[in-house]
Amino acid sequence: MWTKKLRIVLALTALLVAGFATTSVVSYIVAHDSLSEQIAETTLPLTSDNIYSEIQQDLLRPIFISSLMAQDTFVRDWVMSGEKDVASITRYLSEIQKQYGTITSFFVSEETRKYYHSSGVLKTIKEEDPLDKWYFKVKNMRDDYEVNVDIDTADKQSMVIFINYRVYDYSGRYIGATGVGLAVDAVKKLIETYQQRYGRKVYFTDRQGVVALNSTGYTGEKNIHERQGIKKIATQILSSPSGSYTYQNKGHTVYVNSRLVPEFDWYLLVEQQDDPGETRILNTLLSNLLISLFITGIVLLLANLTISSYQNRLEEMATTDQLTGIANRHMFDMLFGHALKSAKRHEGPISAIILDIDHFKYVNDTYGHAAGDAVIQRVVGAAKEQIRESYTICRWGGEEFLLLLPDCNLDHALKLAENIRDAILKLVVNFEDKDISVTASLGVTLYRDEESQIELLKRADSALYEAKKSGRNRVEFKI
Repeated sequence: MWTKKLRIVLALTALLVAGFATTSVVSYIVAHDSLSEQIAETTLPLTSDNIYSEIQQDLLRPIFISSLMAQDTFVRDWVMSGEKDVASITRYLSEIQKQYGTITSFFVSEETRKYYHSSGVLKTIKEEDPLDKWYFKVKNMRDDYEVNVDIDTADKQSMVIFINYRVYDYSGRYIGATGVGLAVDAVKKLIETYQQRYGRKVYFTDRQGVVALNSTGYTGEKNIHERQGIKKIATQILSSPSGSYTYQNKGHTVYVNSRLVPEFDWYLLVEQQDDPGETRILNTLLSNLLISLFITGIVLLLANLTISSYQNRLEEMATTDQLTGIANRHMFDMLFGHALKSAKRHEGPISAIILDIDHFKYVNDTYGHAAGDAVIQRVVGAAKEQIRESYTICRWGGEEFLLLLPDCNLDHALKLAENIRDAILKLVVNFEDKDISVTASLGVTLYRDEESQIELLKRADSALYEAKKSGRNRVEFKI
């Protein structure tokens, strides 16, 4: 992981240094040319490059978030299990939206065509609905993701930049699309900033020349095919991915730099009239160089902090249950292997306990899932108070937990299980002025030499079944 991080930082450094060096050399050469050449070939391209770079930077984080969602085993398992618990996917999307600060998060199932949103199921996607064309485009595209500007399904009055990511099951079969949305206003603010900083007109058009996004001070027709002056070169601009052009407007020469932004399928247009003096151009050049140096340092610092943060977050998510903070099933596999090696060295016994909260569905149905989460947290706390630090408790399922007890014989494990059962029995969870009490059933077993992890857990699960069958709120064992 550290090697990958280092490579990314080094690559980003090389790109920034190369871009900075290129900009400096080109700017120095152009500064000795005429004022017209400076505006047409350096100043305007630099402005559009900076805007384009910041747009790309703004998109890197949501693309990464969408990628995490598409690869999340919870999402795939939930879909493959039949999309039964809508509340769980809704809660998941809400947490994504809240944690990463997006304005929306969603998942569309290929099987049911339901559009799941952080606020619930919004609609069922239909091929005949023009607003749903984006989904079928994502379904049939070859790339893993796309950036799309469209109307927000949850708010028909808002335009949103969507990061749509394809989701596959474990055999590579397409099962839906997921992603997040960013407000178009964020890009609009970027236009305002650059327009104020450089005194230039900045706006976006679609491939037909319709002005799709502009600042509040924009004036003129909403299609460049109809605007005075520029309409003569509109076709030329829209037929090339980038270029520099001029046109005459009321006796002034207006310089235009255009660049296709493939993520939006829009053209970025930056215009400037020929009235700034050479001194101002040179001062702007120096300012741009200083800004480039500053941005280079800031971007490298933020990139390093961001990558480190995501690295730590991914490592934590891979081994820790988010609700309780205890180990998850993935972590248990590693801990079991370690405990087994230690037991073989010291010839010590290993016991295992499976704990299941009795009638937990009743708690969720009666008090709500938030109350259920509070009960799970308190039950885990009560169990942890009874065990040693060398013992491990992990979340095995929704309300099922597994305790791994190295250097612990069966008698001690049974006594420990009884203590945990009694502690849970005495537990009272106060949630929204309501007292909630639960009981737990526990299955205990002892590790046999040379047996597999699956065999051990199967026997513990069998003991748990006996405890449930015998009336719950009890401890049973299998040897």
